[in-house]
Amino acid sequence: MSQFTQYLQEVFELFGPISARKMFGGYGIYHQGLMFGLVADDTLYLKADAENVAYFQELELGPFEYHKQGKVMKMSYYLAPDEIMDDREQAAIWAQRSFAAAVRGKRGKR
Repeated sequence: MSQFTQYLQEVFELFGPISARKMFGGYGIYHQGLMFGLVADDTLYLKADAENVAYFQELELGPFEYHKQGKVMKMSYYLAPDEIMDDREQAAIWAQRSFAAAVRGKRGKR
């Protein structure tokens, strides 16, 4: 686990326990077995869907993107706001929104 992902334990302490799993050169961030965040290049992205994406767009936070076979691929994870790194209460609010999106996404896959 990277130092950054270890630090996220503190960032999200008011939200609850999280774990990090290595994936695709980064980490998936999990709570209660559901991935609600991802870390790429020591940058945190949080899960977004139709119900919470406006919070990210309001702050002009963009989606996680990567390149595959010459195409730009976007995922349903958006850049986390900087202020959550220093504000545990805001971190818990943003984490809860993204965790709820992960729960909704899981329901939709059934």
